[in-house]
Amino acid sequence: MEPTESTKSMQQATALRLLPWLSPEGRPCYLSSGSEGGHLSRLADATEAQLLATGAEVLGFARKVLGDPMSPYTEVRYSGIRLAECLGDALRVAESRGLRLPVPDTDVEDAGGDEVRDE
Repeated sequence: MEPTESTKSMQQATALRLLPWLSPEGRPCYLSSGSEGGHLSRLADATEAQLLATGAEVLGFARKVLGDPMSPYTEVRYSGIRLAECLGDALRVAESRGLRLPVPDTDVEDAGGDEVRDE
């Protein structure tokens, strides 16, 4: 998943953490990286963990529903809706974590000892 233009510019300007929730207006929320280990950072970590755990639980339920050819249409539809919600949450967590990864050096050696350069 590639970061959006707004997240790229935010990342370049300062190290901000994309939080796993939206503002009341539906816009992304960010936390200054200087708050690492603070209350909001721990709350965001716990929320991300809960979102991923919920996604795994929904996936298990959906597999059962989809594995039964006699599942009612409403259960299949509900499973699809929940899976889409959980996928959106997981992608947001992945984007947030990806933005916090350190930028690799441009000159890196591969496993064979050959130097690899970004060009």
